[in-house]
Amino acid sequence: MAQHFYVETLGCPKNQVDSDKLIGTLLADGMTATDDPGLADLVVVNTCAFIDEARKESIDTILALDDRRKSGGRLVVTGCMAERYGSELAEALPEVDQVAGFGVPVNLLATRPGKKSIAVSAAPIPTLDLLNLPRPKSSSPWAYVKIAEGCDRSCGFCAIPSFRGPQRSRDIASILGEVEQLEAQEIVLVAQDLASYGKDRPDELGAGSIVPLVRAVAEHAAWTRLLYLYPSDLSDELIDAICSTGVPYFDLSLQHVSKPLLRRMRRWGDGDRFLRRIADIRDREPTAAFRSNFIVGYPGETEEDHDQLLAFVEEAQLDWCGFFAYSPEDGTYAMGLDGAVDTHLMHERLAELREMQDDITARRRDDLIGDVLTVLVDSPGEARSTREAPEIDGIIEVPAHLTVGQFHQVRIVDAMGPDLTAESV
Repeated sequence: MAQHFYVETLGCPKNQVDSDKLIGTLLADGMTATDDPGLADLVVVNTCAFIDEARKESIDTILALDDRRKSGGRLVVTGCMAERYGSELAEALPEVDQVAGFGVPVNLLATRPGKKSIAVSAAPIPTLDLLNLPRPKSSSPWAYVKIAEGCDRSCGFCAIPSFRGPQRSRDIASILGEVEQLEAQEIVLVAQDLASYGKDRPDELGAGSIVPLVRAVAEHAAWTRLLYLYPSDLSDELIDAICSTGVPYFDLSLQHVSKPLLRRMRRWGDGDRFLRRIADIRDREPTAAFRSNFIVGYPGETEEDHDQLLAFVEEAQLDWCGFFAYSPEDGTYAMGLDGAVDTHLMHERLAELREMQDDITARRRDDLIGDVLTVLVDSPGEARSTREAPEIDGIIEVPAHLTVGQFHQVRIVDAMGPDLTAESV
């Protein structure tokens, strides 16, 4: 009798790619997927460890699934928490049968007990790598594709390089092979540092390799979208390549706009540079959509820094923004900085920024009423245009009869906050 498995994915789109590859491997091993953890012989939790809130969600999910799994079913924890806290996690959660890092041969998880804890943080980069595992055909009209793993930057607030390792770019042929396997209408390229793709392989790829990669992927998919662009690497060539795909969507990792604070974050840029780049893109492509994320309450953030961020948000008029409270992370540069921001003040600043951006997003959505847009229908009655990234931004409600997985022309007739309503053209 075939064994069943259940995979729960937490965190960012990059984790979803890892889960898809785990699923592909388990299916190849003869197991059968189930959407009920109570029926699964193997329950896998792909965890997130980016900030404290994500870690708490991961722990809560592990405990909840332990309560739901059937007698004799195995509970395995993988993902960022397994990488970062392998032995500690195993000791703290006796309910878990195995804590497995990214390099563990996942096809063995269902058949061998193995060790309680897999020591991964001190191990070299494994030869078996999720980047190189196959994936099943996409179950939705879009799919994430991870083009690199790890990061070479040293941002003051981020612990990811400590457990994901240095950047490791895939070759273009393997990426295109995965794109073809997925058979998706939209391909969303993701990585910890997308625009740095190829820098770690100077003999084969080299700096700037993201440009030919984007053009090559666009030949295999109707829509190609890029997430997580570091602003210093947003070259003219890359901007042109993005616009030429027909998806002029720019997800810029800005984090703040105060130059002194950005330097304390070990980041490049400042508000004026960012505004000039955004204006330049809009001059080239007036329909371009923008998303960014900002950290609020980083050590040393002053009232003047906060005012600069408020002024930037008002002037930039970005379509989408995320604002996050600073989370102290062990082992990061920021842990040793003075100037901690009072928690109450941090949340006041967050509320002020979110209220401002909600109004901006709503106005920009209202401006689309009456426009005719091409949309990709993701599920009955729900679609997106090039302005909305899957699972992240708003949606467009469309007539239920429009074919899922196909492109359609619709006219926007109403807006409610981040979401739009459309009728068939």
